[in-house]
Amino acid sequence: MSTVPEPAPLRNPGRAAALLAFNAGFIDTVGFVGLFGLFTAHVTGNFVLIGASIVTHSSGVIAKLLALPTFILAVAVTSLLLRRCRNNRRLAIGYLLFFQIVLLMAFMAIGVLGGPFKSGNQPIAIACGLVGVVAMALQNAGSRTLFSQLSPTTVMTGNVTQIVIDLVALTDRAQPDPAARARIGKMFPPVLAFGLGAIAGGLGFVYLGFWCVLIGVAAVLATLFSLVPLQLAKPGQAPRHG
Repeated sequence: MSTVPEPAPLRNPGRAAALLAFNAGFIDTVGFVGLFGLFTAHVTGNFVLIGASIVTHSSGVIAKLLALPTFILAVAVTSLLLRRCRNNRRLAIGYLLFFQIVLLMAFMAIGVLGGPFKSGNQPIAIACGLVGVVAMALQNAGSRTLFSQLSPTTVMTGNVTQIVIDLVALTDRAQPDPAARARIGKMFPPVLAFGLGAIAGGLGFVYLGFWCVLIGVAAVLATLFSLVPLQLAKPGQAPRHG
């Protein structure tokens, strides 16, 4: 007896990737500007800043030291929970995005109520940063599991590298790569969205403080709403893309 494959959980995967990339660029910049140089999405970048802090004696070393173990623990717990929903990918994505929204709201609330922070080593500033790290750990975990068919949405180095390789491949008439153009079309929107998110995050924090995190929340919420509703995901019928 054949089984009907589960329909794709996202109406528009490309739009979802761009929205999540915008959020990553936005929240990473808010954390960097508002929390003394803390990366919440690109957590390994904190190693460079720790090294710089040793020389410059800048604030926020404790949060940067705690960011990676916090990130690892959050990814591990998220992965374990996602495995419980492995038979319903749409439900798993819904849970992931919902809890990311909750954590981003908590990140914003701590920043609004506890800020502006005078030092990155304040306990409240450390707590704020680590909540942001956990929120983005969920997106990083989702990018490697539930959203594996999308371009990476939290770190753009790999996307930019592949785009450049494919642009060069398009100029090679002797050995053309027919998939290069499609990959560029898939990876360029998230890169652009990430950059726009980073700019918006910097400007948003200057004018709105941690209240600007609501913009990132809106991007994740829009991704959540892009899930295929149950009534559109009829067995044997592909969802409509909009």
